[in-house]
Amino acid sequence: MRLSIGGLDLSLSNKVVQCYRTFFPESHGGLEHVVLELARGTGGEVLTLANTKTTEGVYDGVKFKAARRWFSVASCCVGPGLFRLLFRSSARLLHFHFPWPFGDLLYLFAGRNRPLIVTYHSDIVRQKLLGAVYRPLLERFLDRADRIVATSDNYLETSPVLAKYRDKVEVIPLGISECFYPGSSSKLLIELERKFGKDFFLFIGVLRYYKGLDYLIRAAVGQQFKVLVAGQGPEFERLLALKDALGADNVEFVGYVSECEKACLMSLSRAVVFPSHLRSEAFGVTLVEGLMFGKPLISCEIGTGTSYVNDNGNTGYVVQPRSSDALQEAMIELWGNAELAKNMGCFARQRYEKLFTGERMVESYRRLYSKVLDESGAVS
Repeated sequence: MRLSIGGLDLSLSNKVVQCYRTFFPESHGGLEHVVLELARGTGGEVLTLANTKTTEGVYDGVKFKAARRWFSVASCCVGPGLFRLLFRSSARLLHFHFPWPFGDLLYLFAGRNRPLIVTYHSDIVRQKLLGAVYRPLLERFLDRADRIVATSDNYLETSPVLAKYRDKVEVIPLGISECFYPGSSSKLLIELERKFGKDFFLFIGVLRYYKGLDYLIRAAVGQQFKVLVAGQGPEFERLLALKDALGADNVEFVGYVSECEKACLMSLSRAVVFPSHLRSEAFGVTLVEGLMFGKPLISCEIGTGTSYVNDNGNTGYVVQPRSSDALQEAMIELWGNAELAKNMGCFARQRYEKLFTGERMVESYRRLYSKVLDESGAVS
């Protein structure tokens, strides 16, 4: 029998550690939110890397320890100080988030053979040459995993790597908890509406190569509707230059937005547009946020979880990737038909409540953690 206080399974408290290359407060992204939800929901802590010397703290109720990030290559963050932090951790079960090649080494050398769960967020898509060199390490790491978690059936069915490990793969969709999101401040809402208007198409995310923002900018050229791009990232300068070259005056880059600002922008928007065109985009937490705020979605069919989140024709439109024309057609349809957008938004909210709440995700992982700990004999 397991005791529970405040919904927390005490058999898990302080026994699970989340390991991911970035975390709050330094980095804000969809995966960081997922790691935060899991750590908060199971009473565990987070081990990560940061641009400062080894530090520890508490973010939104979650303890974290960060070793200094020495450098990053091909999106892989490296910080040898993390070996010591992981080796000394008292956690009984380790939960790693893939892909992160340095994380594979981290577990193999400092994991002390503790039970391992790997959430497989994405195949390695862009770095094909490095991927070939990395393959033996990847396979050794995944061979050691007690369970591998795919975030959607779509990704499980289309990933050649996951096909090899199908007998130990479980599917747990990502989720977010509404109770931890700030409401829309009426004062801030008025301020942002005065600044940006309303009924715009909203993109929120890190500006990365696989986000398809080139196609979004081209789709907006010459249209009456406005597109807001919220977020920072390595593609900013190039995308800004493209916007200016095309004369896309209706596209506005607003930079980093706080959680309160994001809530207000979601409320003011007509729809959330998510034009990612490569399999590096495995799920899209922003799409789940769009569902939560009752907004229709526009995304691309790339054979991943994005098309599981966005139910084509009901919660929005799933269009051809790498096609500005397809994105433009979907935006024009929702721009010209407010009633359609409202109805799709209602379906979106219902889908969030049914499938993508943080509570649902955390409970699924709690069961998996307990099962793996029981199998390994790590639970007293």
